[in-house]
Amino acid sequence: MRLLALTAGGLLLLVVAFLFHESWPALQGIGLSRFFSDPDWYPTDNSYRLTSMVWGTLLATTGAVLFATPLGILSALFCHFYAPPLLSRWYRRMVELLAGIPSVVFGFWGLMVLVPLIGRWHPPGPSLMAGVLILTLMIMPTIMLVSHASIAHVPIAYIHTTSALGFSRWSMIWHVILPTTKMGLFTGILLGLARALGETMAVLMVCGNVVQTPSHLFDPVRTLTANIALEMAYALGDHRAALFMSGLFLMGLVVLVVSTAESLRHQNTYVSAK
Repeated sequence: MRLLALTAGGLLLLVVAFLFHESWPALQGIGLSRFFSDPDWYPTDNSYRLTSMVWGTLLATTGAVLFATPLGILSALFCHFYAPPLLSRWYRRMVELLAGIPSVVFGFWGLMVLVPLIGRWHPPGPSLMAGVLILTLMIMPTIMLVSHASIAHVPIAYIHTTSALGFSRWSMIWHVILPTTKMGLFTGILLGLARALGETMAVLMVCGNVVQTPSHLFDPVRTLTANIALEMAYALGDHRAALFMSGLFLMGLVVLVVSTAESLRHQNTYVSAK
């Protein structure tokens, strides 16, 4: 077990070291400040601004988490406390199937169905909104399944006690189930957020891939991951190093999210202990 843990940690360090090594020419030749101060992202004109793509990544991810979190948690509560056993089993199996669908299939469906629908409502169609909705479909199963597992581990005595005290079903959920499972629910949200941050193919297919800071939900955007996938095949020199710098920024975002989650978890543990 210890060997496996050391191997996993070593692989992670190798990935980080590789990113730093490949990004170093950009840090030396371009400089960190230019990734935020350059006019735009035009590598052929020696302009390497990443700000618009960072905003595109953050907005698409945040929007998806805001939509998927209530859907996932409410779906888990529905399966446990409201649905008949047969319907609950079938619903959970369908969500598990949804969780296993490859991202390119989500992207293809979004490109052929969702984007034209959005385009009829508010052109052009490929947009931040399309990315948010596709990412919502992709991360909702993760949040739902983790929430379902957390709720399943609530001691049955808690449920019997609240029923004996005359709590309504919703009062029991609000005052007992959700507080008891909040760290498990938070873990599901964190996993969904991490998947949304790292998603490439689906957002590449539906977001429009225009390097700009969106002024509303129907503007096309490009995310950091989509930018790497689109340009890495032909990038050379500083352009290639700048793409690795995009990966380094993305890794930094994930580290920031995980660190914040750990900090909140420790604060919660401390408050609970008091």
